[in-house]
Amino acid sequence: MPEIGEVARIVHYLRKHVAGKTVLAVRTQQDDIVYGKVGTSASAFEKAMTGKKVLDARQQGKYFWLVMSEPPHPLMHFGMSGWMKFSNDDSAYYKPTAQEENPEWPPKYWKFVLEMDGDDKCEAAFVDARRLGRIRLIDAPGEELRKVSPLKENGPDPVIDKDILTVDWLAQKMRSKRIPVKALLLDQANISGVGNWVGDEVLYQAKIHPEQYSNTFSDTQIKQLHDALIYVCGLACETLADSDKFPEDWLMKHRWGKGKKDANKLPNGASITFLKVGGRTSAVVPSVQKKTGAVAGDTGISKQEDDEETERKPSAKQRRNPNTASNKAAINGSKRGREKKEEQTEDVKQEEEEEGKEDEPAPKRTKKGGAKKGANGAAANMAGQKAAASEPEGERRRSSRNK
Repeated sequence: MPEIGEVARIVHYLRKHVAGKTVLAVRTQQDDIVYGKVGTSASAFEKAMTGKKVLDARQQGKYFWLVMSEPPHPLMHFGMSGWMKFSNDDSAYYKPTAQEENPEWPPKYWKFVLEMDGDDKCEAAFVDARRLGRIRLIDAPGEELRKVSPLKENGPDPVIDKDILTVDWLAQKMRSKRIPVKALLLDQANISGVGNWVGDEVLYQAKIHPEQYSNTFSDTQIKQLHDALIYVCGLACETLADSDKFPEDWLMKHRWGKGKKDANKLPNGASITFLKVGGRTSAVVPSVQKKTGAVAGDTGISKQEDDEETERKPSAKQRRNPNTASNKAAINGSKRGREKKEEQTEDVKQEEEEEGKEDEPAPKRTKKGGAKKGANGAAANMAGQKAAASEPEGERRRSSRNK
């Protein structure tokens, strides 16, 4: 999921190619989820944007918006896999594949395309394959967007709100709650912009264990956490989320590629383990991140990938008599070995799925019962259910800031 640094990258490109220009034309594709979930429609967006001048592009955490010459202003959130693409520039923060070097235009999964005036004839497109992003129109003065929903329900941004997000503010916030410290960081109602990899990096740099309860830290530890939060978020934005420019000893540079040789070690030899904190996968360096206080009880640590179990097939005799203790252990051991391999291939996908958990409210519930639908109505209902099912159950906020 795009986090604070990745969104800063898009704001950079919007300022480069869109700000200061007029929107000559808008192409949209109706999407009842990306637009409709937040009370907007593709046609309303097209009408609001056409002919207007873009004055600036701005950001708060994972949200970004365009300041138009007059309201309404488009406020956007990438969700899990959304992005902005530009017809004359590559905004990706990773090395494109050979297939992407000559991309089609408009790009796949586009929701809107803005055609701008100017000599470069740039077009900007919002794309979202999984439809977890959101596009709103906010009818408020451009300088007051942060004073209205949903931005006003979000916490301070570690880069632009340093005057608010002080050590004392963080200490008060942490001691007012009793939740795992990583859960506190990921809740956008507390702090804007921190997602899974940023949260893990902040905690590693601060030498703090993600499971430990937020109200159990000393003043010194809170100061370390504050400094790490400002440092990691600041550098992520400064480098526009280009990981090639991150320090080599950052955890983020070595947390990916599980199952590969030396994938679970830092340059200094320290091992990286993976555990669940409140249902989220966390990368942790146990030799650095020590538990110094009470921890959450609903967590479980995984084995290091280089300590994986060896698959041993149970014998025919063991399979014929599966209920004895020794035979059951052999069969279960074989299953664990296979499951471990399957887990490795799913690790990256799983972490991506988890990235969306802190960013959208639950879909509205519909009442059961009512008149029976005809064939067409039933088909439409099934389509709606499939669309809703594409949004994971975890797409639920711990705050009401998007309502």
